[in-house]
Amino acid sequence: MSTVSSVELQEVARQLGRERFDDYASRGLARAYEEYVGRRRRTAAPLSLEVNGRPYASLFAVLTEPEATFTQGELRRDPAGAPSVDAEFVPPFERIRFQEDGSAELTPPGGGEPRRAIARVLLREHFVVRSRAEDVPVPPASARSRVPNLVGTLEQGIAYCRQAAIVPFEVAFLLYFAEERARYEVDAVHGTLLVDPRAGRLAASRRIHRPSRVAWGLDRKIGRGHLSLLAARCLEVLVDSNGLTAIDLTHVFGGVRELVDSALQALVQQRYAVFDPRLGLYRPRLEAFLPAPQATGRPPSAPVRPELRTSVQELIAAADARATCPLCGKPLPAESHALLCDDCAATVGLP
Repeated sequence: MSTVSSVELQEVARQLGRERFDDYASRGLARAYEEYVGRRRRTAAPLSLEVNGRPYASLFAVLTEPEATFTQGELRRDPAGAPSVDAEFVPPFERIRFQEDGSAELTPPGGGEPRRAIARVLLREHFVVRSRAEDVPVPPASARSRVPNLVGTLEQGIAYCRQAAIVPFEVAFLLYFAEERARYEVDAVHGTLLVDPRAGRLAASRRIHRPSRVAWGLDRKIGRGHLSLLAARCLEVLVDSNGLTAIDLTHVFGGVRELVDSALQALVQQRYAVFDPRLGLYRPRLEAFLPAPQATGRPPSAPVRPELRTSVQELIAAADARATCPLCGKPLPAESHALLCDDCAATVGLP
């Protein structure tokens, strides 16, 4: 895919916004474009895009062509043999084929056996075309209405951007495999696959493989659009860990420590995370992303302890993955009936 200039984006916004695209919206898009380009993330590889059997120069070319519905498509690394610098965090691929039923097939580098998954798309950074008359002062936080980021099929994502006049700068393609979810973030402006922000900045050993149902619950919460971008990114990394400090996350995302502190405090206030003051760790509240249990009608027999509840939920989520060790996340042998892997069992002194 080719890079899209600011002038070309103005034309895209004009076609999507129609009468809503006035001088006020044009200036706002220009500012948003410059801000996005100025904080551009690390690039993993160029991409090529095909939709319904036809190649497109960019995602914006798909948006501005009404016949392009993205019921089927293919995303390819270009060149296909480019090495993956973040393979420890996201499965590398040669191409991803999207099917009409909402599924996808990921072909690994070298043309190995394709892996089948459920495919969804999540809007990341974007600009909503609004005229001066529509862009009213922001109401109080309690009544604030954000544009949802949507977690839906690719066809739904394209239709949503057209209907709401959204110019996407960055999108995430979500693949839900049987054992995990993979998130591939794409820079739509430059037509490139982005490096996972943890690569080279966080030890891979600190990553915990969560089952797809936890990831789906997380993605749906983020898709509501009620979190800031930094808070959403911090939450994603927290959920894939057993706890991280504000310093850890500042190193992952860069920027000012105070901004990360503010984002983490917002996650605690919204009950997506808990803070352990003894260790300075922020831990995910996994129960926030799992289906609510059936009410039993019985009062609790003892006071609720959030730190124990979080630990138990982590063990439940790990056990739900069935084939991974709940301590280190390493895959267990298919014939094993033990809870821990051999290394962790030896570490804790189990026979």
